Amino acid sequence: MKLGLQIVDYTAPGGPRELAKALTEVARTAEAVGFKAIGVADHVWQNPHMGGIELEHLEAYSVLSYLAAQTERIKLLALATPATFRAPGLLAKIVTSLDVLSGGRAMLGVGAGHFEPEATGLGLYFPPVAERFEALEETIQLCLRMWEGERGDERPFVGKHVNAQRPLNLPQSLTRPHPPIMIAGSGAQKTLRLVARYGDACNLYPMPDMAEKLEILRRHCEEEGRNYDEIEKTCAWVFNVGPNGEKVGELLEKLDYFAGLGIQTVYARAEPAHDPRVLEILGRDVIPVVVGL
Repeated sequence: MKLGLQIVDYTAPGGPRELAKALTEVARTAEAVGFKAIGVADHVWQNPHMGGIELEHLEAYSVLSYLAAQTERIKLLALATPATFRAPGLLAKIVTSLDVLSGGRAMLGVGAGHFEPEATGLGLYFPPVAERFEALEETIQLCLRMWEGERGDERPFVGKHVNAQRPLNLPQSLTRPHPPIMIAGSGAQKTLRLVARYGDACNLYPMPDMAEKLEILRRHCEEEGRNYDEIEKTCAWVFNVGPNGEKVGELLEKLDYFAGLGIQTVYARAEPAHDPRVLEILGRDVIPVVVGL
C-alpha cells in the first residue's frame, strides 16, 4: 500500500498571508517522508462537510502549479475535478501544462461533480446528473485525443456535449502515453463503468459497501475487456494519529482493513491539516508499515 496526501483545508494558522508558506512546508514534508502523491480538492467554495462554504478555499490548479514548483518527485492531481467546471479542451491543456512544468508528475483526477450550490453560486455550468455523466465521458475522450500525439488535431472531436474542431495540444505531456486518469466516485452503473473503460485509477468513497463496489468494478472490467489488476484502487480517509502518535495503532488497523479489500493507495486527510509534525509521524510510524500491506 502507498499513501497520498489529500489537501482540503486552506484555513492555515496566520491566515491567507501565511498560507503559501504553510502549503510549502506541508508539501515538502510529505515528499520527504514518502507520500506518493498530493491530491487537492477541486472546489470553489469550501465543502459544507469541511466546516462551511464561508471558509477559505483556493482554486485547485493554481495550488497544484504552486506545489509543482515547491517539490521534485511527488505526483500532483485534483481530487477530483468536476468535468463541467472547465471547458474540456482547456482542462486537457491545464493538466498537460502541469505535467510539463512538474517534469511529468501530473495526473488527471476527474468526476461528475456533486456540489451544485458552488456551481450556481459562481455561475459555473452544472447540468442535471445524466448530462454531467455524458459530459464526463466526452471530456475524458477529448483529453485522450489531445494526448494522442502530434496528429491528434487532424480529426475534429464532435460529441453530444463536447465539440473541438482542432484538438491541437502542443507541447505534449511529458508523461506518455498520457497523464494517468483517476475517475472519482462509487456509482455502480455509471462511474465504475467509466473507470473500467478509461481509468488508470479509481477513487472510491470509504463506505461499508466498498468491497461490493470493487466487485462491481471487476465485472465491468470483464464486460469491457479490461484487466482489473491494471487499475489502481484508491480511497481517502481522515488520518488522526494524536498529538504524539498515540493513535497510530488504530490507523494501521484501518489501513490493514483497506488493504484486505484490495485498496492500493489511501489519500490521507491529515489532522491538523497544516502541522508537518503529523506527516513526520506518518512517515516514521505508518508509511514503513503499510508498504508491506
